[in-house]
Amino acid sequence: MKRQQLGNTELYTPPIIFGGNVFGWTINEKESFRMMDQLLDMGFNFIDSADVYSRWAEGNSGGESESIIGKYMKSRGNRHKLTITTKVGSSMQQGGDKDISKTHILNAVEDSLRRLQTDHIDLYFTHWDDNKTPVEETLGAYQKLIEQGKVRYIGASNLSPDRLQESLDASKKEDLPKYQVFQPEYSLMQRNKFEGKIQKICQENDLGVTSYFSLASGFLSGKYQSIEDIKGSDREQFLGDYFDDRGKKVLNALKDISDHHNISQAGIALRWIMQRPGITAPIASATKPKHLKSFEEAVNMELTKEEMDNLNEASNH
Repeated sequence: MKRQQLGNTELYTPPIIFGGNVFGWTINEKESFRMMDQLLDMGFNFIDSADVYSRWAEGNSGGESESIIGKYMKSRGNRHKLTITTKVGSSMQQGGDKDISKTHILNAVEDSLRRLQTDHIDLYFTHWDDNKTPVEETLGAYQKLIEQGKVRYIGASNLSPDRLQESLDASKKEDLPKYQVFQPEYSLMQRNKFEGKIQKICQENDLGVTSYFSLASGFLSGKYQSIEDIKGSDREQFLGDYFDDRGKKVLNALKDISDHHNISQAGIALRWIMQRPGITAPIASATKPKHLKSFEEAVNMELTKEEMDNLNEASNH
């Protein structure tokens, strides 16, 4: 399986990164262990998490995903086989303020390391911007963690183009660590949060890009055909706006191409991201081992220019 270098780091990612937000949320500890075993067997050794995953689930308080990953690595003795990313900046309290101050980062990293049962994080992300902490302060905190060996590289997620550019400028000017990876929301249903300014900044500064919500919270799998299919479910808040003419066009285009290749719509949707300019690897989750088939499908096929054009056209606003 071909691996891609992330930014100017020594980290290499398989073509798809596994989204660990499901651990301790939609799959329990035992199922999570089984999932990680299968991922490693298939060659997918890169797992994306965050300190806040999955605080929103009933009975959870945050940190569940990291704790399960930590228990898994301890029980299998395989920390060296995995590349682990996690994030800081979200509040661990529902409705709390985002925080990327030096104090918060230096405290939060210790909690993440403890839950992950490791002495280092391969890639540590600014999860959300608090829009008040000077970028130099945030980067200074990361500098300390890198010097201490607790963090290897840093990345950013969900920053505005202005704050991302400001951070990159400060890295250069003040000789501070540089964000090497950017993580935007990106899919056939959500193109505006990456394409344009952010994409240009990432390409001009050699940033790796790992996109999340790659299947638009399951919409692009084709599992849900109408708003009625998700009425009253947890997914309604995420997918409610997708069942319009554009959404139908995208699903129809996906179905035509997936029928032609005899593979899943999820596999096609992932492959589309993999072939988009500036993308290093999409992040995708699964709740059952059989869902990982779409990962293999995406890796083992290539969309023609005509197929890419059809998907681009269907998903254009």
